[in-house]
Amino acid sequence: MENDNANTGAMTNLNSTHSDTSNQIEIWLLDDDDIVRSTTAQWLRLSDYVVKEFQEAQELLNHYKIGRSCIIVSDIRMTPIDGLTLMNHCLEKEPELPFILITGHGDVDTAVNALRDGAFDFLEKPFDPNRLIETVEKAIQLRKVQLQHANQTQYLGDLHGLEEVIIGQQEQIVRVRQQIHTFANMDTHVIVYGKTGCGKELVARALHDCSPRNTKPFVAINCAAIPAELFESELFGHEAGAFTSANKKRVGKLEYASGGTLFLDEIESMPLAMQIKLLRVLQENQLERIGSNTTIKIDLRVVAAAKNDLQTLEDFRQDLFFRLNVSQIHLPDLRNRGSDIPLLFEHFCRMAVKERGGDFRSLSPIDHETLTLYGWPGNVRELRNVALRYALEPNTSVAKILAGYQAQDNIDTITPLPLSVKVQEFERSLIEASIRQHKGNIQSVLEQLQLPRRTLNQKMQKYGLNRVDYLD
Repeated sequence: MENDNANTGAMTNLNSTHSDTSNQIEIWLLDDDDIVRSTTAQWLRLSDYVVKEFQEAQELLNHYKIGRSCIIVSDIRMTPIDGLTLMNHCLEKEPELPFILITGHGDVDTAVNALRDGAFDFLEKPFDPNRLIETVEKAIQLRKVQLQHANQTQYLGDLHGLEEVIIGQQEQIVRVRQQIHTFANMDTHVIVYGKTGCGKELVARALHDCSPRNTKPFVAINCAAIPAELFESELFGHEAGAFTSANKKRVGKLEYASGGTLFLDEIESMPLAMQIKLLRVLQENQLERIGSNTTIKIDLRVVAAAKNDLQTLEDFRQDLFFRLNVSQIHLPDLRNRGSDIPLLFEHFCRMAVKERGGDFRSLSPIDHETLTLYGWPGNVRELRNVALRYALEPNTSVAKILAGYQAQDNIDTITPLPLSVKVQEFERSLIEASIRQHKGNIQSVLEQLQLPRRTLNQKMQKYGLNRVDYLD
């Protein structure tokens, strides 16, 4: 170890080198030298990490189970079980487990070979505490992604009922599912609020499918997509000869949806004259087709969707608002859904692989970071499109896909990628280009990029790059 003054100076910078959430992952520290082990553990604990100390490898193995929230930091030279034997035993059970080796100068070649066998990294004695913290933090971030992926896979495999339709574990989405169950059986009109791409029609369909009306039609209309002059005919239908182009009788959407559910998307775009006529239909539960004097009884439930509060809009009739506003469901923006973002991304990736073939691949730490940092102005719809591209293009990344979308889009309101993501994507593209150029020859890549093997190994792991994908 370095002298006490150097260690003291190094420790003053440790507290700011990692996020508070690192406490969720334990560091299992194994060393048969009591002084070295306790000193290393102290450095880690001063930086608010949770450390579990082990003196012998067998003791650690007795506690270890696949999927534990831990990384392992182990000395190489120990008896009766050395660090390499322990690593091989653990990685045989769980190949993705981040395993960091501590080695003396004479064991560096052994440690380098261990990197090829699956070690995450190695630290050469005496090591700088900041180097220890940096390596541990990278391993912890990787472990978080691994465990989250495992939890997501289990969650997605256990889905049933409404959870298969409205996917998510965040409190806001759990509340939406509860509201759907409640409102579906109340048989009242509902307003669903949410930005474009949040899944308003999905919620409307779920309300219909969970209700006693599910054997009757679900009819969806986008009010913004219908020309004003065709709106009345679209909703009310018409008799043959009612106007010049009316060659035959047509049943309108209101009549066709009778007994079932009418979904009016972007209802704030409905012309004022049609708002008045719709209000009358909802009050009297009857209508007349254009060109007819015959009254038709209807039994209708309306689910209306809007991006903004209808009560505050000048061009939306307050009496129609109060008629519709029996129940409300508010859908959160995707960027506010936290851990649901990678969960939904994995769901869409698995759907794409199932429908179009190919192999499912897990997110790399940088892809995971990009998903959570990006603002998702297109919400779930945008996420689904990115997931489809990611699933069908094996050598791309989330940041690369998003950058490509933005280059083609002139919308001023688009959310830019964070600088840290752009920098990492640039680095990833350089490494990938070199691996492709040299057809997976790592030695040539090392020489071209002038990187130590350990550094290249870490970066390839971080960016989800595998040399076998580039072999000639």
